[in-house]
Amino acid sequence: MCDVTGDPAVSLLSGAVELPALGFGTWLLPDGEPTHRAVGWALEAGYRHIDTAQGYGNEASVGRALIDSGVEREKVFITTKFNPGARDAEEEAKRSLDRLGVERLDLYLVHWPQGGARRAWPGMERALERGLSRAIGVSNFDARELADVCAAARHRPAVNQVQLSPFAHRRALIAACDRLGVALEAYSPLTHGEDLEHPVVSEVAGRAGRTSAQVLLRWGIQRGSL
Repeated sequence: MCDVTGDPAVSLLSGAVELPALGFGTWLLPDGEPTHRAVGWALEAGYRHIDTAQGYGNEASVGRALIDSGVEREKVFITTKFNPGARDAEEEAKRSLDRLGVERLDLYLVHWPQGGARRAWPGMERALERGLSRAIGVSNFDARELADVCAAARHRPAVNQVQLSPFAHRRALIAACDRLGVALEAYSPLTHGEDLEHPVVSEVAGRAGRTSAQVLLRWGIQRGSL
């Protein structure tokens, strides 16, 4: 089973950017001490991918936790997401960098396809070309939306981050990502704890001598989602 304190697998994105297979998400963590503590503990435990978003309102606390952790910046992969309610993805990336206290993002995603699949993409491409992020992608795009943005893109999305687990096994979307050459990244692989006591998960965990959480994470890693 995957151990976050070990050497988790990585996958290659466009431009040979390596994305850690396990990440620590900060959705629903309030700005301030709760985020600072949680991110600090995650880094201490061995996580090297921290995922935040402009819409979460906690980027500044993520940045402070990174500084206070003492972990070298180049050893931590940072993802944030463009809030599509804003006008310009490039300008918002600059504001995210200021809040996070870093010079460059590792991955910058369109949080959801508000205003149409292509609406935010020119600004995302400018953010990539001007060195604000090492890679760009999308989140919560379905197969049609992903194909639409790819058809018009100078730089295709490296990643589509979507909810994925054995209880949300989106086979058509997985096939579309494979066809378009876009890495599929899962969020909420532990289903917010709702299915940790599911009888099938519990039975597999018992046979393997692992926890239910480890079983769900292994499912994603073995099928190739990040």
